[in-house]
Amino acid sequence: MTILLVLLSIAILVLLIVWAKLNPFLAFIISSIIAGFLLGMPADQIAGSVQKGIGDLLGGLVIVIVTGAMLGKLVAESGAAQRIADFLMGIFGQKNIIWAMSITGLVVGIPLFYNVGFVLLVPLAFTVAYQYKISAVYVGIPLLAALSVTHGFLPPHPSPAALVAQFDANMGLTLFYGFIIAIPTIIIAGPIFAKTLKNVKASPLKTFQAETRPESELPGTFNSFFTALLPVFLLVGMTALNLNTSAESSIAPLIGFVADPAIVMLISVLVATYTLGLRRNFKMTQLMDIYTIATKDIAMILLIVAGAGALKQIFTDTGVSQVIADGLSTWDVQPLFLAWVITAIIRVCVGSATVAGLTTAGIIAPLVGTMNVDPNLLVLSIGAGSLMFSHFNDAGFWMYKEFFNVSIKDTIRTWSLMETLVAVFGLIGVLILNLFI
Repeated sequence: MTILLVLLSIAILVLLIVWAKLNPFLAFIISSIIAGFLLGMPADQIAGSVQKGIGDLLGGLVIVIVTGAMLGKLVAESGAAQRIADFLMGIFGQKNIIWAMSITGLVVGIPLFYNVGFVLLVPLAFTVAYQYKISAVYVGIPLLAALSVTHGFLPPHPSPAALVAQFDANMGLTLFYGFIIAIPTIIIAGPIFAKTLKNVKASPLKTFQAETRPESELPGTFNSFFTALLPVFLLVGMTALNLNTSAESSIAPLIGFVADPAIVMLISVLVATYTLGLRRNFKMTQLMDIYTIATKDIAMILLIVAGAGALKQIFTDTGVSQVIADGLSTWDVQPLFLAWVITAIIRVCVGSATVAGLTTAGIIAPLVGTMNVDPNLLVLSIGAGSLMFSHFNDAGFWMYKEFFNVSIKDTIRTWSLMETLVAVFGLIGVLILNLFI
């Protein structure tokens, strides 16, 4: 009966978002309160549980998500993203243009939030397609596959970062494992899949073609790559140092401090403020304006994450987690696959990758200790499931259709199928990696 009530609570969440068109944050809060009543929590404890869930989850994530948005915005506004794209185009040339687009999406997608990366890089794809007289879909899909993978798999993006916090995983290890899985997934869903799309007709509007900056206004190649990838270097480097340093060592506390994701992101933003900002004659007031706009851009993401924390706490405080754990213990299903399936179903119903991932985390997080599964791989499994089959209820579906100016049939054939390939091969990668960890 308890599991049915949990499913009813999740169904209410889905209906509030899909049918009532309610904002996901409000939907999470309302469904959390309803879940509290349904599961027998005393009325005077529900509000406190909701507040605790919001505070506990946001407490460790606000710095990571906000500074990540600031870094991404500066990478875009400074011209560093354009420099990275131009450099890769020059290396790969027309013959291997789809590989250049994939690498561009991967490199630039690490610091940029998905919507920012989409708006910034898709016009570059249109410019390349126009220049070489080739299909915009053929050029664009490898780029978007890479952006999707970074969005779903790699911290410090909001969903994987939140999952790391919920599962008490290691952000550096998750990022390292994420790269191992991301690269083959991008290759399959990007360049290989794109070869089947050469004849798909697209007529991108001229409005969306990139306004390229003059060469003289762009930062240097090394500066652009180094600054954009600094969070990766620091997270992976500090994690490696931490794993190879004795707990009794005098530098262990310092390594632990610098390895904290919030400190990594703060250092990265401060470095970028100088390398892409002050050093290139940006005024401090200009940089702070850029950061303010970036914070506004991700305000709703923070609220959605907060709402997911509320639902998770209700499930924890009512003892539902133990009931679910007892129920799942009788299922002969690999835990990583089970988490992926739950996430994929919610994703198809709700349309939001972030909502799908965080809703699943609310169910699975309290069970990690009993599931005998690597929490870092669990983050990646849920991240893969959260990208399953984007369709009519996903804003990304309509952004793609309108930007590329293709039919709904071709949108499903290209965009929806690409997202499905990312989800499926992401899961396969997780299961293979699990054999060796």
